[in-house]
Amino acid sequence: MLPYFLKTGITTMPEFLEVRYNHVARTLMTISMIGILIVASLIGVTYAGSLVMFQLFNSFGVSIDFTTCCIIMSVIAGAYVLFGGLKACAWADLIQGAALIVGGGVIAYFAIKYLGETPAAELTGFGGATTTDAAGVLERFNDLNAAKMHMGRPATDAAMPWTILIMGIWIPNFYYWGLNQYITQRILGSGSLADGQKGIVFAAALKLIIPFIIVIPGIIAFNLCAPKMAGDTAKAVVEKFNKGEYSQNDLVVFYAMGADADTAAQTNVALTKAVGPEVAAKINVHNEPIYKRIAADQGIPLAEVVKPAVIQKLSEQGKAGEIALKDNTVIKVVGNTYKYDGALGHLMDMLPKNKGVLGFVLAALLGAIVSSLAAVLNATSTLFTMDIFQRYIKPDAKPATLVFTGRVITVILAVVGCVVAAALNTDTIFGYIQEIQCYVSPGIFAVFAFGMLNRSAGKWSGVCGLIFGPVVFYFLNTYGWDCFPSCVLALLSKIECLGIPAEGGSMHYLIAASYTLVLTFIFMFIYSLIWKLPKEEVVEFKSNTTLDMTTSKGALIAGILVCIVTVVLYVFFW
Repeated sequence: MLPYFLKTGITTMPEFLEVRYNHVARTLMTISMIGILIVASLIGVTYAGSLVMFQLFNSFGVSIDFTTCCIIMSVIAGAYVLFGGLKACAWADLIQGAALIVGGGVIAYFAIKYLGETPAAELTGFGGATTTDAAGVLERFNDLNAAKMHMGRPATDAAMPWTILIMGIWIPNFYYWGLNQYITQRILGSGSLADGQKGIVFAAALKLIIPFIIVIPGIIAFNLCAPKMAGDTAKAVVEKFNKGEYSQNDLVVFYAMGADADTAAQTNVALTKAVGPEVAAKINVHNEPIYKRIAADQGIPLAEVVKPAVIQKLSEQGKAGEIALKDNTVIKVVGNTYKYDGALGHLMDMLPKNKGVLGFVLAALLGAIVSSLAAVLNATSTLFTMDIFQRYIKPDAKPATLVFTGRVITVILAVVGCVVAAALNTDTIFGYIQEIQCYVSPGIFAVFAFGMLNRSAGKWSGVCGLIFGPVVFYFLNTYGWDCFPSCVLALLSKIECLGIPAEGGSMHYLIAASYTLVLTFIFMFIYSLIWKLPKEEVVEFKSNTTLDMTTSKGALIAGILVCIVTVVLYVFFW
């Protein structure tokens, strides 16, 4: 796609849609992309960075609240963009990104070191797995995490069914890395096509080390710090419970702190351990009528319903963390999880103190987070300034006016990100960002790909695709398999490896994204058969740049090698 983007001389990704379709498609994508950048990237990055800062400051006895951390992150990132623009973002990414990779390696080293030194009884394994004191570090890792080291999980797995790896997980990645202004603004500023291609391949190569400096240390963080993660959840849930924010459709449990509980008495011990006897008594009173409703609905004895395994099984039959009753009421299971977003902060708290290690890693991490946040602010303000303000509000605006407008938007966005991030409550920020992006990523990817492959489809096909995609994803993500006729489900459910339930139910959001992409392509293809451009109006991507458009052979070879390594990693971890 890069040759098309640079050849047409575009400065923003939505601008390409005007070249291929019309100005309405450009505006529609601009609005949707600004919305996603604010709701997902801006708020998500602010939240993630502030959480790490909050955990570390408090671990050193510095009393600071989460909202203050959000303000600090927003002010620093806003200053980057206000005074440095895209150039400052690019240099910050280069320097602090390199430092972050080194810092990630340092954290990985100490995580592995502590995994080997910690008594086996203090380690937590996935699915109740255990290890021994005599086991070496690699043996310990395998013993505790065998259930999490393979991607080829059952199609009925609530977290990551194997079916999402075929298409679903690629869709938000194609959008994020290839069509998102937040990322592509760097490539659109390339000095030549060859430079842009080299940059893309280099970035892709760096992605290959993520499993080793991010994923594996994150898994080890659970082994070492699971009780602390469960405690983080307990604090947040208790705070909301004391404020009266839970209704009679919210079942409050803390099995994560008492995995062996299998009776009402043992469940109560786990609850008391998590929140203390006084709060536990109040939660038991709150939960009792909810347990009775579930028992009556499912035809299960009350003594069985309180067992963690029963609640866990019921909450996995539909959308994760929810129990759908026959009267269409949904019971949300809250508290029965770990605060995974706190893993990095807990690992950093274990780094050696007063030796410069923690300071270096902290500086690298916060610097990289700030530069990422600054890039989001710059991308969003650029989209508004160039695609909305200059086009519709003040077409004759002078460069100084555009710069001033961009800075004003940057300040407004920084304030919005700070306020919303401070109020955000999620167990995993990555899942939050991914699911939000899926509202637009299938449609946008389909519109770009179809527009390049089919030059004769009507100009309004892009607009229709951009509207069609989010609508389809909303219905699939909200109503799941119930969107399909029962006869279709009955037929598809016979293919057991797909894990499609004959009775309907919820659908993983990445599977919903897959169907959205396919249906959007089909919709646009049908549109192209009905409304075609005359031969003399078939779109040609004419050159509108003075850049050298010579392809880099070295980037091509390196790109092929990166693809091969990616396939090898897929096979190895399958």
